[in-house]
Amino acid sequence: MTALNPIEALQAAFADAIEDAQTFRGETTIVVAREAIVDVCRYCRDTEGLAYNFLSDVTGVDYHPQEPRFGVLYHLYSMIHNRSLRLKVLLPGDDPVVPSVTEVYPAANWSEREIYDLLGVRFSGHPDMRRILLPDDWEGHPLRKDYPLGKETVQFSFNFDHVDQYKPYAQE
Repeated sequence: MTALNPIEALQAAFADAIEDAQTFRGETTIVVAREAIVDVCRYCRDTEGLAYNFLSDVTGVDYHPQEPRFGVLYHLYSMIHNRSLRLKVLLPGDDPVVPSVTEVYPAANWSEREIYDLLGVRFSGHPDMRRILLPDDWEGHPLRKDYPLGKETVQFSFNFDHVDQYKPYAQE
């Protein structure tokens, strides 16, 4: 079985859905329109010569203050051809919704929930779209770049007494 060039194969099959493609230091990244991500994933998995049969990771990125603000990256691996491929979907900050790929790669289930929980990107068609790491009543998405940071003053010898008075010691 001959390995196909993933950029050429996807550009031929999805000419309107491929927004950009590049290879840098041996890693291929293809930017896909969000409405086509499920079909592109299915094509990558089922096409002889591509056979990206393993979804190793799905991750999210916040590019704030740039627009499009969010990126969802799908890291695919072909065990047959021993090569990787990264698919990337860019999403605007005011509408961070992308179709779920769990019907193609069931392993995407928990990764998509984690991205939803921490970045606020929603996956339409996901079988169980709810928080996975944070409590249900948590407000906001802590991996967004504009999320307010919490802090604790570091205790040193010069400010020991000041910091010590605010520490929550156990009550007897």
